[in-house]
Amino acid sequence: MPALNDPLELPCGVILPNRLLKSAMTEGLANSKDQATPRLAALYKRWAEGGTGTLVTGNVMVDRRFLERPGNVVIEGNGGEAALQDWASAGTSANNQLWMQINHPGRQCQRQVSAQPLAPSDVGIDLIGMFGRPKPMTQADIRDTIQRYANVAASAKAAGFTGVQIHAAHGYLISQFLSPIANTRDDQWGGSLENRARFLLETVAAVRAAVGPRFAISVKLNSADFSKGGFSHEDSLRVAQWLSEARIDLLEVSGGTYEKLALMGDQGDEDAPDTSRHREAYFLKYAQGIRNVTQIPLAITGGFRSRDAMQQALDSGALDVIGVGRPLCSQADIRPLLAGEQSSLPNWEAVLQLGAGWLGPKSSNQKIRTLNFGAATQWYYRQIIDLAEGREPTTHKGLLRVMMKHMYSERRMAKRRAKLLRE
Repeated sequence: MPALNDPLELPCGVILPNRLLKSAMTEGLANSKDQATPRLAALYKRWAEGGTGTLVTGNVMVDRRFLERPGNVVIEGNGGEAALQDWASAGTSANNQLWMQINHPGRQCQRQVSAQPLAPSDVGIDLIGMFGRPKPMTQADIRDTIQRYANVAASAKAAGFTGVQIHAAHGYLISQFLSPIANTRDDQWGGSLENRARFLLETVAAVRAAVGPRFAISVKLNSADFSKGGFSHEDSLRVAQWLSEARIDLLEVSGGTYEKLALMGDQGDEDAPDTSRHREAYFLKYAQGIRNVTQIPLAITGGFRSRDAMQQALDSGALDVIGVGRPLCSQADIRPLLAGEQSSLPNWEAVLQLGAGWLGPKSSNQKIRTLNFGAATQWYYRQIIDLAEGREPTTHKGLLRVMMKHMYSERRMAKRRAKLLRE
């Protein structure tokens, strides 16, 4: 069985230097023109030199009208090619892989960016007023967006990134197309799973045509979205088979949406398996199912902290790559873990909460759980900023204080960006 330090050759011929992957985390470090900045280069240089074999960037958006949050990098004829090259050079400085995650938020576009985002259907999200009701995409919108993914992938390759990841999880646009709840279309893009998966598969094909056969293409896919009547595990198995036929190079398995926070180990479903709720590897059981139907190299992200759990997951044969995200926000250098000198990465989620009991992340109230999730996420944003600005992470800062500061900063950034776009 492979060890954490072992390389992995992907179907395209690209070689991952070890079995650890920094999963995508939104950075919010773009400038007001939605361009990459020196802070992104500094951040990814720290992660590259810290020993993680493959780094996946946060969302790089394909349409300036619709962002996941202010501070997203966008590639849409808005310049900034030199900054992209600097980012790519810094992020591959240790002969590691650097993959650009490309994405469109769909209905998960904050109101402060757009009050009416585009989505497969006009099905909104009931989530404390963060998102507006979306406008259903026309045929022209769909074709345009698929081409945008291909354009961004080509730009990534030209800038020096070594691969791309198409984000098809966590409730963003492609995930919305896959979901029978979010996608109520009755044309060739909705209805049957074959139709709901068409957007993803045509996007993969367009990206492959844009980057060629020797460039790494990954897809991040939900094992399920854990909503009744939504994208199921059985659906994910079939989609994984189609992605294998499309010859992607790595499938990263995650799960959940903003409404069902399985990506944080909260599936909000008492019928969910204990192995997904309580163990480190939230989605290992689901990856085992995917392994049974396809031999695509697999990565799992969600919950990994200890070296033993990582190695046991590799030993199981259910996956090939261990995805790690939030621990890298407070510890960029994981060489001690790889060397066996450190047994576990930081687990701040165990203490990050807005309050005790009903006010905490295990509240019976979904909106309270969501607020805790959002506040913890914003706390990690703070650590990312510290790393990007050359400081050590400020892990001592309280959750409520960080949340309020972040909300103020996001509003200010959104206003500056909106003013610039108007001008």
